[in-house]
Amino acid sequence: MKLITLCAALVLSTTGAAMAAGSHDHKPKHGGIVVEVKDADYELVAKPDTLQRYVRENDKPKAVGKMTAKVTLLVGTEKQEVELKPAGDKLEAKGSFKVPAGAKAVALVTVDGKSSTARFVLK
Repeated sequence: MKLITLCAALVLSTTGAAMAAGSHDHKPKHGGIVVEVKDADYELVAKPDTLQRYVRENDKPKAVGKMTAKVTLLVGTEKQEVELKPAGDKLEAKGSFKVPAGAKAVALVTVDGKSSTARFVLK
C-alpha cells in the first residue's frame, strides 16, 4: 500500500513540474492584445498610424524575416486590408487606420507555406 501511495505522489509531483515547465506568460509585452494560436502567441498593437504584430513561441520572440502577414480591420461595415512587412523583431505597417475600441482584426500569417489566423477585438 505504501508503494502505491509513493508512486502516486511521484506521478503527481512530476506532472505538476511538467505542467509548470510547459506554461508561459500570455500577457502583452508591447501594449497590445495577445491571442494564442497553436504554440505561438500573436500580439497585435493597433494605433491610428501603425499596426504591429509580434510573434512569440515559448516566451521567446520568433524571427519574422521569412513571414508574410495581412491584417483585415473591421469597423462596422467598413473593411480595410493591410499588408505587414518585417521590421526588426515585428511585422509592421504604417499608414492611416481606423482602430476604435470594439473594432475587429483578423490577421493571417504565412511561414514556409503554412498559414495561421488570429482574431482580435481591439480595446
